[in-house]
Amino acid sequence: MKIAGQEIFIPTSMVGNYPNPRWWDASFARQFCGDREPPDSLSREALEDAICAIASDQEKAGLDIISDGRVHGDNYADTAVYHYFRRLGYDLHGGHLGFPIYSRLHAGTVEHEIKRRGAIMVEQARALKRSTRKPTKVQYTGVQVLAQCTNDLYYKSSRERALAIAKAINEDIREVDAMGVDFIQLDEFTWPYFFEDWAIEAFNTAVEGVRNARVVVHVCWGNWGGTPAYYADETGKPGEVYDLTRRKDNANAPAATRAIVPKAYEARIDVLNLENCGRRVDDMSGLDAFRQFPLPDNVDFWAGVIDVKSTITETATQVADRIEALLKVIPPDRLGVTTDCGLILLQRYIAQDKLRALVEGVRLVRDRSRQAVAAE
Repeated sequence: MKIAGQEIFIPTSMVGNYPNPRWWDASFARQFCGDREPPDSLSREALEDAICAIASDQEKAGLDIISDGRVHGDNYADTAVYHYFRRLGYDLHGGHLGFPIYSRLHAGTVEHEIKRRGAIMVEQARALKRSTRKPTKVQYTGVQVLAQCTNDLYYKSSRERALAIAKAINEDIREVDAMGVDFIQLDEFTWPYFFEDWAIEAFNTAVEGVRNARVVVHVCWGNWGGTPAYYADETGKPGEVYDLTRRKDNANAPAATRAIVPKAYEARIDVLNLENCGRRVDDMSGLDAFRQFPLPDNVDFWAGVIDVKSTITETATQVADRIEALLKVIPPDRLGVTTDCGLILLQRYIAQDKLRALVEGVRLVRDRSRQAVAAE
């Protein structure tokens, strides 16, 4: 796969969220809003130092593509949801979300027009570019996620709300794209449960006009308090609190990857990044789904092969075996590997070990490939 003009056999990257340096969480995480604020020298230096530390962890592990780590909050909810609400002008008051695995989070309330009210990922992208000379990736929370998390008292329809979010984020994405970032990623972690009828339109609106970066969509089954969740059924009515132990068995729920493929191919993407062999070992990346619905010619595939919900670090051999299984279906020149999801819920020293395991597993596969070629 060609990355920043260089051919890399099975490139490596982490999905995104990463354990912040603890000094950042102790103070700056709660103050950082996305812009440069007086005293500028203090906030800018702190952000650059934090991202430099996270970039250093990735480089020491040997990753090919370096991510920003999403340091704009001190916990998963802030980095995935609330930072965006603040930058889009939400009132941060609202009831609990109705999502099965995100029900401890609260919705933000919209009572006026959604628009970009200052930088979202621009400063993080700038700091990342200063921290490494390797290819870079900046990631955003997906539009469907944010639209579904909204307590909407302004827009007439969910589609209108989603497109307003998409247009606001698009302003930020185009500014980041102009910096020369190699990959821009959107995380759509509610796609596995259902696609809203406007999901693809909103995604494509968010990435419209991207000229330099390759667009990645990361899809997983959640990373907050447990995963995967169950599919919705007809047990309860919308807004009703009901006993989950009495819900119906949903025998018709699709296999994990089949819930995404081929629908995700309709999005304007260059890379599909899917949680695969780590947490969803029962699905083994949905190899049957890719046999039935091969990747479009313009889309590469990045597979998650590191379990971010386990504190047990994979061995290089385990990672290599997972990759070998993928290579039975995915062409080697179109395959990359990542963590299943963000590492933020782990201790930083465990995250460091898991990144090393990812790289060492790929090295084993690369060595096996070279040996096979030499033997021919």
